[in-house]
Amino acid sequence: MNIGILGAGGIALDRHVPALHAHPDLTLWSVLSRDAARAAAVARGHGAAAPQPAHTDVRTLLADPELDAVLIATPDRMHKAHAVAAARAGKHILLEKPMATSVEECRAIEAACQEAGVTLAMAYHMRHHMGHRALKARIENGDFGTLRHMRIHWTFAAPDGENWRAKPDTGRWWSLAANGTHCLDQIRWLMGPHCGEITNIACIQSHAKFDSSHDESSAVILSLESGATAEFFVSVQVASPSRVELYADDGWARAEDTMGRHGSGRIDTHAGPIAYTPANPFLGEWTDFHNAVTKNRSPEVTAAEGSTNVHWLSRIQEASL
Repeated sequence: MNIGILGAGGIALDRHVPALHAHPDLTLWSVLSRDAARAAAVARGHGAAAPQPAHTDVRTLLADPELDAVLIATPDRMHKAHAVAAARAGKHILLEKPMATSVEECRAIEAACQEAGVTLAMAYHMRHHMGHRALKARIENGDFGTLRHMRIHWTFAAPDGENWRAKPDTGRWWSLAANGTHCLDQIRWLMGPHCGEITNIACIQSHAKFDSSHDESSAVILSLESGATAEFFVSVQVASPSRVELYADDGWARAEDTMGRHGSGRIDTHAGPIAYTPANPFLGEWTDFHNAVTKNRSPEVTAAEGSTNVHWLSRIQEASL
């Protein structure tokens, strides 16, 4: 399967491209960047295999009949245009989170993919962390009993306020789009099947370090249909170790330094540590995407779930006003 990369930024080059090269049935085929020299350098440096691998115009990249699918890792405000164009060109799509910057944009993406009959998968790589998958299996087995509360803490220190997520023409959210969308997905993935949908939201945000118009820190509290609660704190203001905590009637779990791109960290429970073999979560999501396309099945994270995530991000933002 030949893959085109739309957006030659850090997440694409540092994580997705190595995962592509590690998969026996995937080939890095072509690269899109706004800068022609960068597109050529990335294509050459990472071994893109197309006869014409470097592009600055998405239309020429998508017109290639040998291209099968694309990774969309462009700024959030560009997701709708790029995803709709890819779908109409008949290309399958792995779309970096969040899906878009509004529910209306998500619906347009979903409609284009359905009309074209192409697969769209959302790139929530934390679902492919082997420790988190082992924790989910314990939850599904009933090892913890009735779930009562989940807490996630995940921050990093941005060097300045110039990140594209802090700019209104390229992003809508900063801390929420960088890390919060993953936290929300983990809460829905682990607690949702047992605790139901979100019913109430409270949010406090800070803009104090960079004076950004977008969220620099977000402290979010959620209630669920079962009466369970959840919370997460995300920030671009400070660096700190990540932590995930789960509390239930018959036990607890605490994951230290598992949130991130690395696929490692420690998970302890009331019954002792969870043993697992760390693996590349980005290779996991590419394997899932390949299987979804070739076996005609739903991916781990569907377009519908991506749209629901954006709905709740929007509600969280509204709750902070």
